[in-house]
Amino acid sequence: MPEKAMKESVKDAKKNVQTSTQLHLKISEIRDNTVVLKNGGLRSILKSSSMNLNLKSEAEQNAVIYSYQNFLNTLEFPIQILIRSKKLDIDDYIEKLKKLAVKQTNPLMQKQTFEYIEYISRLVEYADIMEKEFYVIIPQDPFRSEQKGLIKTFLENIFPQDTVEKIKQRHGEFDELKKGLNQRVNTTRAGLENCNLRVTELNTQELIELFYEVYNPMTSRNQKFANEEDLALENDGAGENQSTQTVEAPKS
Repeated sequence: MPEKAMKESVKDAKKNVQTSTQLHLKISEIRDNTVVLKNGGLRSILKSSSMNLNLKSEAEQNAVIYSYQNFLNTLEFPIQILIRSKKLDIDDYIEKLKKLAVKQTNPLMQKQTFEYIEYISRLVEYADIMEKEFYVIIPQDPFRSEQKGLIKTFLENIFPQDTVEKIKQRHGEFDELKKGLNQRVNTTRAGLENCNLRVTELNTQELIELFYEVYNPMTSRNQKFANEEDLALENDGAGENQSTQTVEAPKS
């Protein structure tokens, strides 16, 4: 490669790093079923089922409301409740129907199955059917982040750049913060389950898929994570006993 072209390539690479979307994200990494922020804070995400109070009797409604009130009163830390609306995804259901149609020995039943697949696909596409998902985000921040002034916090939000020193500091604090976060997760889960809700904690792969879909709503409909083998995980050599997972999303 000519020397001039090589210099231009290096300049472009540096420019791309500065304009990268990832540079402005507060997320540093996802490991051990936990979202690690650049300021050292940890986040766990619980996915909860929903409940239609209108289908319950007045006594049942009052019992649920009372349980939820008790849950909120027992919390000694903040939580964030997120309701996510997204287009209904029936790709897995369609794939199952196609496999059943191929195995169908009756020509008429096979034809009707394929017609049903086409009908339900068009219905979801044109009717723009949405589904809702409910999440509870639980935070655990290091003590140092709570002592920051307003101006310093504002500047870090504008320029959330990462450094080697910050990475080492996060790794040193992770285990201790994780213990406190686990206690908060157990408290939150128990309180929601007392309200007759099904609650599960998102694991590492589910967290990666969630943020991939949130930041790439169109691409994620065509390029999905089928299994863990689709995730390119590399060890960055952050420590002797610790590893950081670098995730490479499917190429668009």
